Amino acid sequence: MKKLFRSKVTIAIFLLLAVFSLGVFGYRFMSGYSWVDAIYMTVITVTTVGYGEVQPLTFADKVFTSILILSSLVIVGFALKVITEYLLSKNNIGNIREKKLHKKISKMKDHIIVCGYGRNGKQAAEKLKDYKEDFVIIEKDHEVVERFSENEMLFVEGNANEDDVLIEAGIERARTLICALPSDADNLFIVLSARQINPGLKIISRATEETSYRKMKLAGADNVILPDKIGGDHMASLVVVPDLIEFLDNLSIAGDDDSINVEQVAFEKVCPSGDERTIQEIDVRKKTGCSVIGYKSPEGEYIVNPEPSLVLKKGSKLILIGRPNQIEKLKNLYDV
Repeated sequence: MKKLFRSKVTIAIFLLLAVFSLGVFGYRFMSGYSWVDAIYMTVITVTTVGYGEVQPLTFADKVFTSILILSSLVIVGFALKVITEYLLSKNNIGNIREKKLHKKISKMKDHIIVCGYGRNGKQAAEKLKDYKEDFVIIEKDHEVVERFSENEMLFVEGNANEDDVLIEAGIERARTLICALPSDADNLFIVLSARQINPGLKIISRATEETSYRKMKLAGADNVILPDKIGGDHMASLVVVPDLIEFLDNLSIAGDDDSINVEQVAFEKVCPSGDERTIQEIDVRKKTGCSVIGYKSPEGEYIVNPEPSLVLKKGSKLILIGRPNQIEKLKNLYDV
């Protein structure tokens, strides 16, 4: 929309300059007016003010003036319409809101960008909101943006396939990108573009077809999620091991803060001094009531139910489980 307005304004200004130049040069060389008189005659003719002529008009001058008046009426009318629309668009409520939005996004750093506010994108946004993460949503559907932008969420209206839109969402300063568009081809293109713009970005993409998994990985995605496959596995697991799956489902349910019973804590939080210590030495269980159920090494290796004697390395993470009040203690103690 902005580009359309700018192009129209450019055309309007060009036409105004063209008709003005035509009038000045016409009166100067056809009628023999001085430059000042030629400019004066052009101004009063184009604006249809109606002041007297500098000198009596010849037949040729009258024909030229008539053509100039008719053409200027159309061009000046068009220019006034376009410029008025542009000025109004720059000052209406929507644009004021958009300016505030861009100002907020420009100050964001290490945030998350969600591409697409469909079923998966909405679920991702709700979960990020529950965890109080800073995030921006890119959505090209104007109606969707208008409907949900009031819910304390930041939207950038546009096509995530375009680099300008990704940059507008702050991809150069972002920590993570979630590609949740329904088309594998669109997600693949976004992954390629995002990886070029920000090589250190963590990229998570959805895929519909299993054949797209390898392509997404080659393009630079760190994680590729197949929602349909996960859904099918989940339903089958409810048949085979129903009690286990129901228990795991109850550990964390989107949209309910009180049910978040699993949390991860970085090494820097539990060992603020930077000294490498064992799980037994930090004694998270005694301090918060939460139990350590997993350990992620700096190399990305996972250890389930680690031994108390395990030494925590810099860059590692602990995965803990606990009741809601215990998780709350954990967050308060380690500023998670």
